[in-house]
Amino acid sequence: MLTLLNYVLLGISLAAPIGPINAAQLDKGMKNGFWHSWLIGLGATTADLVYMVLVYIGIVQFIDLPLIKIFLYSFGAFVLIYSGIEGLLSMKKAISSLNRKSEPKWKCYFSGFLMSLTNPLTILFWIGIYGSVLANMAGSAGTVELYIISAAIFAGILAWDFSMAILSSVFRRYTNGKFLKLTSLISGLTLIGFGLYFACKACALLF
Repeated sequence: MLTLLNYVLLGISLAAPIGPINAAQLDKGMKNGFWHSWLIGLGATTADLVYMVLVYIGIVQFIDLPLIKIFLYSFGAFVLIYSGIEGLLSMKKAISSLNRKSEPKWKCYFSGFLMSLTNPLTILFWIGIYGSVLANMAGSAGTVELYIISAAIFAGILAWDFSMAILSSVFRRYTNGKFLKLTSLISGLTLIGFGLYFACKACALLF
């Protein structure tokens, strides 16, 4: 039981560092409430699951090819910069967004999925962390044990995303317009910053 808890905590530690998903979850939760924030996290977690499966079956080694890296960095940069600019442009509507009709929930899920799927840091996390876990356990654990460990890590990620959604929706109840605008500003700049970083990485590989 204690070992499983350790892997749940590992999943939380993977999801907890400040990054595009956490910034987007906080922003959406402040503007639209729990479900929009949770669906961004759920979309990102779906992408995590895709990479977990790829690492598990060994296909992820092909993602290390330069051409694939360039595509992921470039598309990731586009998604993040676009999302960041969209967030900044919505600052003027931040106060009214508390009362107006919110954006479709499917869009939040798809946005979170794309952000995580095209984030090279996600790939590095799963190759480095999950790949190491598999390598360490492969000799001593059977297939069922590896599935249970994988599920524990995944549960930790889900728990963190759920906590972020609750936190942002609670803040929404007690915040004012100025704080909401500040949240949008920080979130937008964070997403653009990560996008520019990925764009630079793509250019470095390309040229």
